[in-house]
Amino acid sequence: MKHIPLILVLLLSQISCSQVVDVDNIEDSIKVIQLSPEIEAYYNEYLGNDLPSESNGKVSNGELINGKLIPFKGVNYEYFSKESYLGGRAFLNDKVLNTLLTTYTSFENLLPNKLFYVMECANEHGGKLFPHRTHQNGLSVDFMMPLIKDGKPYTFLDTLGADHYWLEFDNDGKYVDDKSISIDFNLVAQHILELNKEAKLNGLKIKKVIINTNLKDELFATQYGEILKESDVYVVQKLSTLINSLHDDHYHIDFEVK
Repeated sequence: MKHIPLILVLLLSQISCSQVVDVDNIEDSIKVIQLSPEIEAYYNEYLGNDLPSESNGKVSNGELINGKLIPFKGVNYEYFSKESYLGGRAFLNDKVLNTLLTTYTSFENLLPNKLFYVMECANEHGGKLFPHRTHQNGLSVDFMMPLIKDGKPYTFLDTLGADHYWLEFDNDGKYVDDKSISIDFNLVAQHILELNKEAKLNGLKIKKVIINTNLKDELFATQYGEILKESDVYVVQKLSTLINSLHDDHYHIDFEVK
């Protein structure tokens, strides 16, 4: 368990999934997790209007007008928590949403059968999204770290809901409770690069990538990590001890309208 304030654990646990689906490959995961009538009804009610989104203020002090609800799942992506989704925490600026969806469409051909997980986004109208310091104007997204075990994609830990935020990885990107499970840093870098490409096509740019700074060497040492290091994407240089400790199981991206 990460060494973080107990109040954060207690509050986020209220939006945590209570069941863990025991699956070790992508195809089984897609089959097991079905779109419930409750989620379908919620999406149809809150998907948003046809007006363009407005992201006002900063990611740490802002609002979202005409926010759009991300679909709970697609061919190769899924929102990580039913409770978080129904709790109204999965809204985005339409340009960010289009960036995510076009990125996942491109990965259907690049990496068939790979399942990605989107984590928390923003409230419908933005504003404070406890316990996050950002996520306030629809331009921030958390993405789950993809994992591998014995050289193969590993998905068992992906089904923990909000409890995923409390998973702990060491400075080499290995899961502290089972060192045979590790972060797929090459895929993380590839995903960020693809998001950056699609962001530019949607009138955005990546303003900042937040990842535990102790993991940057492992990230940049990969094939796509080397490309990422030489790109125009800013990966955070320094974080407070608390914020750093919270960004080993996921990476956070702030987008900016060009």
